[in-house]
Amino acid sequence: MAQCVSRVQLTVACRRLLDRDIGSKSDPLCVLLQDVGGQRWAELDRTERIKNCQDPEFSKKLLVDYYFEKVQKLKFGVYDIDNKSAELSDDDFLGGMECTLGQIVSSSVFTRPLELKEGKPAGKGTITITAEEIKDTRVVNLEIEARNLDKKDFLGKSDPFLELYKQSDAGMWHLVYRSEVVKNNLSPCWRKFSVPLQTFCGGDLNKPIKVQCSDYDSDGSHDLIGVFETNLTQLQKAGDGSPVEFECIHPEKKQKKKSYKNSGIISIKSCKIETDYSFLDYVMGGCQINFTVGIDFTGSNGDPNSPDSLHYISPDGINEYLIAIWSVGSVVQDYDTDKLFPAFGFGAQVPPSWQVSHEFALNFNPNNPYCQGIQGIVDAYRQILPQIRLYGPTNFSPIINHVARFAAHSAQQRTASQYFILLIITDGEITDLDQTRQAIVNASKLPMSIIIVGVGEADFKAMEFLDGDNGVLKSLTGEPAARDIVQFVPFRQFRNAPREALSQVVLAEVPKQLVSYYKLQGWPPVRLLDIKKM
Repeated sequence: MAQCVSRVQLTVACRRLLDRDIGSKSDPLCVLLQDVGGQRWAELDRTERIKNCQDPEFSKKLLVDYYFEKVQKLKFGVYDIDNKSAELSDDDFLGGMECTLGQIVSSSVFTRPLELKEGKPAGKGTITITAEEIKDTRVVNLEIEARNLDKKDFLGKSDPFLELYKQSDAGMWHLVYRSEVVKNNLSPCWRKFSVPLQTFCGGDLNKPIKVQCSDYDSDGSHDLIGVFETNLTQLQKAGDGSPVEFECIHPEKKQKKKSYKNSGIISIKSCKIETDYSFLDYVMGGCQINFTVGIDFTGSNGDPNSPDSLHYISPDGINEYLIAIWSVGSVVQDYDTDKLFPAFGFGAQVPPSWQVSHEFALNFNPNNPYCQGIQGIVDAYRQILPQIRLYGPTNFSPIINHVARFAAHSAQQRTASQYFILLIITDGEITDLDQTRQAIVNASKLPMSIIIVGVGEADFKAMEFLDGDNGVLKSLTGEPAARDIVQFVPFRQFRNAPREALSQVVLAEVPKQLVSYYKLQGWPPVRLLDIKKM
């Protein structure tokens, strides 16, 4: 069972960042990484990107689980983002800072200089981090629109966006949310958004909230349209077709003009407080995680009897396939009470007919492909190797569709009781890419995640394409995946790392994926427990 943890949200602000853009200021974003051992870092979270700003105050909070009993090494990296790719290697590095989570939570405000590398300061740049424990899992869901806003642009209408601030006990205003910009519109309707109740008002429904509406300018010199103050108690009166409306007031205009009324009306269409369930809420509430393994037995792996083969079992009894099974399975098995795991192979000729099969049970029992525990999968793998002929092609879709059938059956119960993880271990290029894309898009609507571990030295470009980190994966017909459910990791990056490093990276996305599925469906945990956070 996962340890009891506190969730901590980190607020990040930077000052005097380096200016890397010619003709304009930098467009900074902050990424948070955690040390996962073996000198490897895994990304935990990242802020939004702020255009043309050397003193950014990031609105998006960085979330991290806090374990008192672990030294959690963190690295903050600030980048100047000039493209749409999620990859940071092609962006300018503006500076970073390493520390531990313990250092941050034990300081009320933690400020450090940014460095380009150890001992080399990033100009006069600094980073300030404040931590707040999330004790409340409720979220505020808001829908806001406006009408008759002031026209601020000489040639067009305004490009309005909202910023919401909460007031601290010391009277300071702290940014809690920044909306998207609605271009060229004096009566904008902003996207629905959610803010944790703790972030929004510290759980105090009467705490003052300031709502500021501004006209966006690409050079960062945004013009104030107007502002008003309220609190959550007032906002909650909105809903069921009767909005709560506020006059948007520009203080200087009000002082100068006696005839001044307002700079527009901000209308709160809906404001609801709802519970946001965590991964632990679902797991401790009775959700079982079902683990299935698919192993690539195609000819490109090489003859299992040859030491060059990826399926060759070394004298100490291991190979990359076995290490991947052990490291991922040993974490996942804690969440499955019966410890019975279906395990399949694909891409081999199997007896007695020697036909190529793309989903054969490792124990040769199609009616009962379950292995007892992770050791059972390992034993079945070792026994089957001498009995099959490695062949091809490398087809993923049959095994994805196989697990998806079980996930679809479980989803018919309309409860958060079963979630499915498929681990595919493969040595390379996928043959049925189009069918696999369709299978993943279909599976994205089901309680299911797919982890692909690439072994050997092959080019894994197709796998990286399936992992939707650089944009939403689409089927051949253009249908987008409902959620990102694929995580791909090349094993070669972990050869010299501790075994737990691989599992930490490949399983990092699963809690988010599980929660996003049940949230999409609107299903609460099966047993609503009062989970006490330590």
